[in-house]
Amino acid sequence: MSEEEIKQEEKESEVWSMDDLTGLTEKVLSEEIEYRGKIVTLQYSELTEAEEPKMNKLKFKNEAEQNEYYQKIGTERVLKMILKANEKNPDAVTINEENWNKLPTTIKYTIANKIIGMEQDTAANFR
Repeated sequence: MSEEEIKQEEKESEVWSMDDLTGLTEKVLSEEIEYRGKIVTLQYSELTEAEEPKMNKLKFKNEAEQNEYYQKIGTERVLKMILKANEKNPDAVTINEENWNKLPTTIKYTIANKIIGMEQDTAANFR
C-alpha cells in the first residue's frame, strides 16, 4: 500500500457516524487537571442544544458588560456539563453545584478551559 493510500485510509477512519455524534451527549467524560501541584479529577457530559444555557438578546452598554455576560453564560454551561455527568455517574462526583460556587476563580477557569478545550479538539474533526 502506498503512503497516499495509507493516508486516505486513515482519513476515512476519522469520519464520525451519526450514532457516535449523538452518543456524545450520553457519555460521561473524565479528565484530570493539575492545579498547584496536585491533581483534580472531574467529569462532564456534552450538552444537547435544549440543555444549553439560554442566552437573552440583551443590549449591552459597553464591551465590558457584554464580556461579563458571556463569561457568566460560559461558566453556567460548564457547570451544567458537570452536573449532567454527575447525574449519569453519581459514584464519581467530585464537583457539585455547592462546591463549584466556592472554588477559587483560577481553578474554575482551568476547569472551564479544559472542558472547552476538549470540545474544540472535537470540533476540529468537523473541518
